[in-house]
Amino acid sequence: MSETFLHKFIPATNPEEKRTLLLLHGTGGDENDLIPLGEALLPGAAILSPRGRISERGMPRFFRRFAEGVFDLDNLREETNALADFLADAAKQYGYDPNQVTAVGFSNGANIASTLLLLRPEAIAQGVLIRSMVTLESPATPQLAGKRVFVSSGKYDSMVPVENVSQLAQTFRDGGADVTHFWVDAGHNLTREEVEAIRNWLA
Repeated sequence: MSETFLHKFIPATNPEEKRTLLLLHGTGGDENDLIPLGEALLPGAAILSPRGRISERGMPRFFRRFAEGVFDLDNLREETNALADFLADAAKQYGYDPNQVTAVGFSNGANIASTLLLLRPEAIAQGVLIRSMVTLESPATPQLAGKRVFVSSGKYDSMVPVENVSQLAQTFRDGGADVTHFWVDAGHNLTREEVEAIRNWLA
């Protein structure tokens, strides 16, 4: 299993916290990037942080793209399924509850988290999607009843048009998810304001 995705696992330090954070980095990041964010968002929770298996000019990603915002959909589906299978194996290896996984993804990591919700919704219980966008055009309506999704978007994000991410949030709502769509006065960068909002949402 460990050969599937390079990753870091940090066991829970709070025995009362049953959730595990799945941290999914952006393009050019790795398994270390979001650990400080995860520790700030849900102190004491277990953390599983994999590295994307795709290399784009030496930069790790979770799936291939042909250009900015133009994705290799076959590879996206392949990598989404591989990540979901990895999560099932990791739960057995590390002993955490596979039904208590909260994905926290940034940019490319948020995009594969959203695709997990669309294609393999059993893999995660809830998702925090920071600077996500539509990945699959006209996907089948997902079965997301009982799941919570926090979409965090920048009003001035030149990479993600407002109508694009609004469509994504609506897709989750159509699937029955409880969706919070949070907007910040920012571009593609993470802000303190949204970190605090995510903390409150997870509390």
